[in-house]
Amino acid sequence: MNRRRALAALACAAVGVGVLGTAGCEREAADPAVPAAPGSPARPAPPHPVVRTLPGIGPAVLGRIPATARQVLVVTGRAADTNEARVMLYQWDPDAGWMPVAGPWPARNGLRGWTDDHDENDLRTPIGVFPLSDAGGLLPDPGTRLPYHQDEGFTASGTGHLGEPLDGAFDYVIAIDYNRVPGNSPLDETRPLGDGEGGGVWLHVDHGGPTNACIALNKAHMLALLRVLDAARHPVVVMGPEAALRT
Repeated sequence: MNRRRALAALACAAVGVGVLGTAGCEREAADPAVPAAPGSPARPAPPHPVVRTLPGIGPAVLGRIPATARQVLVVTGRAADTNEARVMLYQWDPDAGWMPVAGPWPARNGLRGWTDDHDENDLRTPIGVFPLSDAGGLLPDPGTRLPYHQDEGFTASGTGHLGEPLDGAFDYVIAIDYNRVPGNSPLDETRPLGDGEGGGVWLHVDHGGPTNACIALNKAHMLALLRVLDAARHPVVVMGPEAALRT
């Protein structure tokens, strides 16, 4: 599937995408000090630089987004202790800035909300800006441009925090690069910051209840996301409660 078709498919799957704010960097203008050649028509006045900002993202958080990132998944919770969130996907267009291409989608996060000091088993989702480098799942690659690792180790069993079955939760996952080594399967348990800082934080299929620390999305939305994320665009996730992301 080419990129144009992938974006079109994602737009069809999106719920209520609107024209929100745009973001990013300044567009350079022609040098006004260079005179026009004799006899040539007068040049129009150079445009003013346009500064674009991702909606709801403050300057400190914006400054943590790598300059190479051309896809940004924003996951926003209403408060630090909530376990329901919304998801928007933005893609950089050199002419139009950050364009919303999907969402808002409902999502779930950690049972106890969010934290900027994540510990193993605290049942909170880490706040921050993290690359999205690797994907995988129990089911075959649905057509993603991220490295995909199909493995029976993605089998989910048991019940969640509300007693809901976990079957199918790991049919599709995208590893969030928190305390992990990029370039490996999401199942890899290497923890550069140590085991006490937690790990295995993923985007995965919603099982009908809050997670331990992951972000859970409807299965159709996970499929749409997998099909549009592109490693060449250096995608990242920006996630946390509204107040933390506005800083």
